[in-house]
Amino acid sequence: MLFALLQEERVMGVLLSILFALLACLLGGLYYLGAFRQRRPGEPPLARGPIPWLGHALEFHRDMATFLERMKQEYGDIFTVQLRGSYYTFLMDPLSFGAVFKEARTKLDFEIFIGRELYRIFGYEATEYDRTFHPSKYIMGDELLLVITQAMMSMQDIVFRAGYLALFYEFRKYDQLFPKLIFGGLSPYEKREEERLLELFRSTLSVQKLEAKDYMSDWVRVQQRRGFKEFMHDRYMAVLLWLSQVNAGPSAFWLLLYLMKHPEAMKAVKAEVEEVLRETGQEVKHGGPLIDLTQDMLMSTPVLDSAVEETLRLSGTPLLHRAVLQDMTLKMADGREYAIREGDIVALFPYTAVQTDPEVYPEPLSFKYDRFLNRDGSRKKYFYKAGKKLKYYNMPWGGGVNMCPGRLFATNELKQLIFLMLIYFDLELEKPDEEMPDIDIKHLGFGAVHPSRDIQFRCRLRF
Repeated sequence: MLFALLQEERVMGVLLSILFALLACLLGGLYYLGAFRQRRPGEPPLARGPIPWLGHALEFHRDMATFLERMKQEYGDIFTVQLRGSYYTFLMDPLSFGAVFKEARTKLDFEIFIGRELYRIFGYEATEYDRTFHPSKYIMGDELLLVITQAMMSMQDIVFRAGYLALFYEFRKYDQLFPKLIFGGLSPYEKREEERLLELFRSTLSVQKLEAKDYMSDWVRVQQRRGFKEFMHDRYMAVLLWLSQVNAGPSAFWLLLYLMKHPEAMKAVKAEVEEVLRETGQEVKHGGPLIDLTQDMLMSTPVLDSAVEETLRLSGTPLLHRAVLQDMTLKMADGREYAIREGDIVALFPYTAVQTDPEVYPEPLSFKYDRFLNRDGSRKKYFYKAGKKLKYYNMPWGGGVNMCPGRLFATNELKQLIFLMLIYFDLELEKPDEEMPDIDIKHLGFGAVHPSRDIQFRCRLRF
């Protein structure tokens, strides 16, 4: 009997040890998942969310803009949210955006975050070269911008040729999958399709195939001299393809649609491009030479510039991230100070914070082609919040030192398309009274937002 009791106690002891071990693992896991994180004195309001580790991720991914507006109403213009195991401090006051950009590469870093995502999505491993190499050398300087603009007129750039002529429809499939890819929501079938498409892009833009071409951009030639392993170069080219295409199509869609939907805007832009053409002594006629659209001509279109900027205000929805490298203090424009923890992420969403703020832009969801023009026809660049001038009032390209280096070329690309379409074609909507499509909310945060549906239109040669 005594032996049996001892054996029973031993078994109970083992079971209790296992139970305590499991409990310790559970508590440790919950701690790791952020279940016990508490707001410290001086920190922004904290919203951990209803589910450990996931936090508010489901609601955030479902409709980013609506979620952030709800958080702003509840917590104010700065708050910290748990999303998939990470803590994001969202700053919703545009007057304080400069405080974030001021800390770039000292206490806040963009490259760490984007490098991690590039590896996870494209398999491309960023190097120290990527941190020091400035592509603006190739796509922002006046002389080189002139060269690359002319190259686009003759379709000499391999990335754009591949994108528009060979990969366009396949790229659209990939782009539709991209939000789920970012947020980890791909089904097994979608994951296989994503892998197939990515391999297609790598193969089409592989080193071997590029070297067989007679034309190649200077940018691509520079990358070939980086000492990449061949497979890594192919992955890098897939990254470039995505960067060059992801915003171009949606931005062109919205700009053309806004012009066709607003006759006064179409009339003003068309009159401007026709005047610019006349001033160069060129004429569109049957059997005549094609238009020589130069950089100088593209620099002489303030009305078109305003229409482009207004389109990007309404459709440019990037979510800007900065990794926090060390504990820091973030000072707001009104003097308030908040402690931000190392390892967290500071995030800005200018689309709701400023670009659609009715205090900054009356009737913020309406397209007004001349919103960025002064009465004398010059560019308008002074906008105000709470009576104070905003430095960052329209941010489709991001801001600070990490602002998109290709923004000038991308704008030129968009203006080229519109200029040529209006010179060579008459355009009209098939159903002029059809409602504008809603934005596809699942693409919020990824640059130019997609439309929820297509719109049919007619085009006819003007000669």
